[in-house]
Amino acid sequence: MTTSQKINKHKKTALYVLLIYILMQISGRWLLIPFHKLVMSTTGLPSEQAAPLTQGWYIALSFAIALILILILTSRDKAFWAIYKGKKETIPLTIVWGIIGFFLVFFGQMIGAAIEMTVFGIQGGSQNTADIVAIAKGAPITILAIVVFGPVLEEFVFRRVIFGSLVQTTNFWVAAIVSAIFFGLIHFDFTHILLYTICGLIFAFLYHKTKRIWTSIIAHVMLNGFVTFVQVFAEPLQKFLEELEKMQ
Repeated sequence: MTTSQKINKHKKTALYVLLIYILMQISGRWLLIPFHKLVMSTTGLPSEQAAPLTQGWYIALSFAIALILILILTSRDKAFWAIYKGKKETIPLTIVWGIIGFFLVFFGQMIGAAIEMTVFGIQGGSQNTADIVAIAKGAPITILAIVVFGPVLEEFVFRRVIFGSLVQTTNFWVAAIVSAIFFGLIHFDFTHILLYTICGLIFAFLYHKTKRIWTSIIAHVMLNGFVTFVQVFAEPLQKFLEELEKMQ
C-alpha cells in the first residue's frame, strides 16, 4: 500500500468513526420511543416509572454498540493512531500522565468555574450533569456508559479524529482549540461551555504530550468517575459525614 493510499484509508476511517458517533447521538430521535414501549411491555411499569430505565438502558446500549463498531473499524486500520512521528511515551509514564491529567482537568474546571462566576455571573452546577445523574439513579447501568463508554468514544472522536486530523496540517493550538470547542458544543450545556472547552484543551495536551490516546482516556474516565460518584452518592455521603460528627 502506497503512502497516499494509507492516508486515504486513515481519512475514511476517521470519517466513519465520526459518522458512527453522530448516528449514535441522533438515533434516539427514531429509536427511543419504540424502545420505551418495549421497556414498558417487558417490565409492566407505567410510562413515567419506565422512563428512567428506558433512557438509562438506551444510553448504555447505544454507547456500547457505537464503541464496538468503532473498535472493529479502527482495528482494521493499524496505522490509524500513527499521527505522530517519534517515540511514544512508555506505558508507565502514560498512566502517570493520565493520573496527572485528572488533577489538571479538575483544577482547570475550578478555575473555569471561578471565571464563569466572577466575569459572567454564572452559578455552579451543570444541568447536563444533573440530568444524566438523575437517569443513572433510576438505571445504574447508565454509570457504565458515563464513566467508561462515553469517555472512550469522546476521546476517539474529539482527540483522534478532530484534533488528530487537524494537528497534522495546522499546529497544536489550532487543533486543540477547534476540537475543544466542538467537545464543549456536543454536551449541549452552553452555559458552561468554558468548562468543557478547558477540559478539551487539557485532554488534547495529554494526547499530544505522550502521543498515546490512552493518556487522555485515563484522565477522562477518572474525571467522569469522580463526578458521577460524588453526584450519585452525595446524599449517602452527607448522611455518613453527619453520623461521624455525631459520634465525635
